[in-house]
Amino acid sequence: MEQGEYRRRARTWLEENAGARAEADPGTDGLAAARAFMAELHDAGYSGITWPKQWGGQGLTQAEERAFAAEARDFTLPTYVFSIGLGMCGPTLVDLGTDAQRTRYIRPLLRGEEIWCQLFSEPGAGSDVAALQTRAVPAGDGWIVNGQKVWTSVAQHADFGLLLTRTDVDVPKHQGLTMFIVDMHAPGVTIRPLTDMTGHARFNEIFFDDVHIPAESLVGEVNGGWKCAVTTLLHERLSISAEVGMSGQKDNPATFAALRKVVDTSDPLVRDQLVELHIRSRALALFNQRLAQETRAGIFPGARGSAAKLLLAELTNFSADLAVSLVGPEAVAYDEGSGGGGLAGAIALAPAMSLGGGTNEIMRNIIGDRVLGLPPEPRLDKTVPFKDLKVGTQS
Repeated sequence: MEQGEYRRRARTWLEENAGARAEADPGTDGLAAARAFMAELHDAGYSGITWPKQWGGQGLTQAEERAFAAEARDFTLPTYVFSIGLGMCGPTLVDLGTDAQRTRYIRPLLRGEEIWCQLFSEPGAGSDVAALQTRAVPAGDGWIVNGQKVWTSVAQHADFGLLLTRTDVDVPKHQGLTMFIVDMHAPGVTIRPLTDMTGHARFNEIFFDDVHIPAESLVGEVNGGWKCAVTTLLHERLSISAEVGMSGQKDNPATFAALRKVVDTSDPLVRDQLVELHIRSRALALFNQRLAQETRAGIFPGARGSAAKLLLAELTNFSADLAVSLVGPEAVAYDEGSGGGGLAGAIALAPAMSLGGGTNEIMRNIIGDRVLGLPPEPRLDKTVPFKDLKVGTQS
């Protein structure tokens, strides 16, 4: 189909089906409505646009995905709760899952029938993911898992998760990890939401107490979990920076389009600051577009995904600082009628972008080491068996 015609059809569908939708903190009714919308989106051909058709995707090109995303920016789609599955878990299964796993999980994920989360970070292993201590021990026809994860987005709504565990303590920390698919409703899984300073429970802590995971839920190879984790983290950083996962949100309250409506744009200094914001946003969008095109062409972006994520974190904090300087004290006053604080909520949430998906400091280390070729930081634990390390809560 000609691109202009595809875009017109997408616009028509969005106007007819998404105009009255609104993103909300999904309670029972909101979650049911979001699931129904995702099913409609998939059946119309706009979910999983570039995903392989054999697993439930649309099998189209990046051009169609960009065309739909451009039209979706004018609408608020109730799809945030699916963003982890669409941006991180699903792509990992497409890359590394078995055919049986792809057949079982991809189509329901794309239709919103099942929600996914990513279970990496722990209280004693945040930026250093490889230091995690959640253990998976072989048991009959599967594995038994015990441990804790934290800062897990949308886990309170999730049906499944990608779980990174330690399966061998006699080898260095990166070599003894294994990834599984875990049923979030399985006996022994406890989920506790964590409320952030915006008043929303976006994150969770999860406890695993003798949770049984069947053998067919293994992703990749036993003790090959670090490779799987790197794949997931690459997709995470690309999806965070590109705002993929069918977010399709209207402008954040602290973005160029929103700020220009509430400040005096006749002031040349204000215009200069808004132009700076626009340039940064446009540069990131073009960089993300290039990475996406290379990925679809089979060129692995590698550590440049960390550069995109770092740029977004800096852009987010720059826009929040700019909003405060331009709008003044009113910027931090909550407007209860806006459903979560509007500009104030965006400002309060901005620092999280410098933490989630890897801190800015970690991103700079990755870029320096793997993109610029600078000497890496000393790693004294590189060859030390994990059981001999003192990490996190391990003594």
